[in-house]
Amino acid sequence: MPAVEIIKRPIEQIGASIKKSAWFAVIESIVILIFGILLIAWPDITVVVISNILGAIFILSGIYRIINYFIVRGQKDFFNNSLLFGVISVLVGIAAIVVGEDIANAFRIIIGIWMVYESLVRVNTAIKLQAVGVKSWSYILIIALAMLALGVFVTFNNGAVMQLIGWMMVVTGIIGIVGDVMFIQQVNDVITKLTK
Repeated sequence: MPAVEIIKRPIEQIGASIKKSAWFAVIESIVILIFGILLIAWPDITVVVISNILGAIFILSGIYRIINYFIVRGQKDFFNNSLLFGVISVLVGIAAIVVGEDIANAFRIIIGIWMVYESLVRVNTAIKLQAVGVKSWSYILIIALAMLALGVFVTFNNGAVMQLIGWMMVVTGIIGIVGDVMFIQQVNDVITKLTK
């Protein structure tokens, strides 16, 4: 097998891996978009439902850890902290359900941080595309910076109501989908440049 063929095959595998990661990013953006629509349509109910779902997950996880601790006789293992984790998980779950409406502020901060993180990933991608000479890198950078501004606004604006956050999430979801699809379209171009 020629050496060039051996080199091209790993690069093509890297390209496939990059595309797979990019499609996961598209799915994340779609999830953000859906949550945004739900927050716009039913802001109070959405926050309470999400809090209850998270609370139930924590409680079930905690109960499982506690039961598992006694089944595997974790009390004889000095490094087994499943009982402690289980009790804390149950308490966190109960708190999430009881104070569901008060979680709105924490929910806003988590969403904002998520938006900032996603935008910084896209800034990094734009810089890498620019380094290999892909022309559309500037569009991805502009989209990422707009997404970053929205994320910072949501994170630090205490007066942001849930519907406004919903609109921000919808815009962020759309921006993310557009940016990720543009990136996926450029992957083949990047691979071509790397194999020259």
